[in-house]
Amino acid sequence: MSRLGDLIRTERIRQNMTPKQVARKCGVSESYIIAVENGTRIIADDQARRILKSIGLKQQTEADFSLDDIAATVDLAQASPSLSGAVKKPAPAPAPRPQAEKVASTEPEKESEGVTGSIWLDALTSVLKNVPVMNAVLQPVDHRLLPIIQGRIEGGAPDKVFYFLAPDDSMRGFRIHSGDLALIVPAQSPIDGAIMLVEYNNHRFLRKIKTLSPTSYLLQSYDREYDAVTVQLREFTCIGRVARVEFTL
Repeated sequence: MSRLGDLIRTERIRQNMTPKQVARKCGVSESYIIAVENGTRIIADDQARRILKSIGLKQQTEADFSLDDIAATVDLAQASPSLSGAVKKPAPAPAPRPQAEKVASTEPEKESEGVTGSIWLDALTSVLKNVPVMNAVLQPVDHRLLPIIQGRIEGGAPDKVFYFLAPDDSMRGFRIHSGDLALIVPAQSPIDGAIMLVEYNNHRFLRKIKTLSPTSYLLQSYDREYDAVTVQLREFTCIGRVARVEFTL
């Protein structure tokens, strides 16, 4: 069974709906819905969104996942034996696809209380993560949706990584400008040659690290000209390393 089919069946049962009721809301046949649930039919994103919406998922969830996010991240390839190379248990053959698959019913769509926090969001926590964007005092000001790959984001725990909004041009010589977003993966020890988010003299900023000795380091910046401060390990704190930088054109 595909991830999409498994989720549709689970949520449909939770909503006390039959395949026929879902099919009627979507303007498709009952056998079509059954085939999708069984993972024997691969469908387009727009049809996936239509089915999800028909069983009660709102256009925008409380965790800022949209129907587009859900439909686009479902692993539909797993539903096809020809793509995976595996032989699946035979399922009932789907009926011919109707010429039009538009919602024909005028019946009001059911919006059950609590649907936005239901199984959909639980399933998506293993696929997507709302990563916060932090300012210079590490207060959230925005967020970005990032994929989770093999349980990690750029090698870090999904609930620990965050974006740091560069507050100035002190690192532009290292290609990080004011307003750029640096993805921070937690690291408590200095990494030679890495650009890291550090706390020094009660300020948090990005600096390139150079190791001078096991206890002495250079914190390098480059605005209009190169600058560096020699500090002892006990004098500053490493918050994390920069895994990548995003900027706006």
